[in-house]
Amino acid sequence: MTLTPVAPLPEHEVRVRAPGKINLSLRVGPPDEDGYHALSTVFQAVSVFEEVVATPSDVFELTVSGPQSEVVPTDEGNLALRAARLLAERVGIDAGVHLHLVKDVPVAGGMAGGSADAAAALVACDSLWRTGLGREELVELAAALGSDVPFSLTGHTAVGSGRGHLLTPALTRGEFHWAFAVQHRGLSTAAVYREFDALHQGRHVPEPDPEDDVPLMQALRAGDARALGAVLHNDLQDAALSLDPGLVEPLAVAQDAGALGVVVSGSGPTVAALARSRQHALVLAAAFTAAGVADRVLTAAGPVAGARVVSATD
Repeated sequence: MTLTPVAPLPEHEVRVRAPGKINLSLRVGPPDEDGYHALSTVFQAVSVFEEVVATPSDVFELTVSGPQSEVVPTDEGNLALRAARLLAERVGIDAGVHLHLVKDVPVAGGMAGGSADAAAALVACDSLWRTGLGREELVELAAALGSDVPFSLTGHTAVGSGRGHLLTPALTRGEFHWAFAVQHRGLSTAAVYREFDALHQGRHVPEPDPEDDVPLMQALRAGDARALGAVLHNDLQDAALSLDPGLVEPLAVAQDAGALGVVVSGSGPTVAALARSRQHALVLAAAFTAAGVADRVLTAAGPVAGARVVSATD
């Protein structure tokens, strides 16, 4: 008798998607005694995503694919691996995990790609190991990993305070459309903050005041893209331009192409241009490409949800 081969059962796998972010406003205060800066920021999660696929393993290991994957560390310095280990320690899990990162958010681009990986890894491992942690406990772990990780977990639009990790949801209406000029030459967040301090040496740096963003919050509540574009703000932009003067070019191209507002995203070097519509975002992207001022061009919409399971097999 001939036996028909039986296909192997699918391996237990959890796939999680987490968004990149932009800072609609980023206000930076003076450094404290530990060197950290108080922040007041307004985050928006946008539809440029990282995916993390978690499968069982005896050890903690990580692989990467996608744009710029060759520059992503796969050792213990990777924030996603650190997230998995932290969760395992918290719940007493003795198993390992294989994480595969599918990159799309720019690397070292000021859009929190590493933070999105960490948030996705927390959600993926929580599901894979069936730890049953509540969202508040995951947010607590996220805050221990980095200032942007809690927002990558929650997504949508939020006001960040403290080091950016204390979040308050922000009311928004409608959808906002963006075009991004991405540079493969990354900027170190730490280096940009050092340059910010150097540029302000000997000058008074006030504590960040959320009241300064009242017009921005009003624009979000009204769903008024034109009003939002007029009040985009980034205290780190001058520092990013000082370290990478070439960013002046994509900023100018976006303005010439009719962007409602244009700003360096976070610590840079990604330049974010706010469009009138989805079609106008494509026009802005084409302008970046035609002018040769970006290594990669993206379009996206926001706000979108934070880290979420998109598929799982048992």
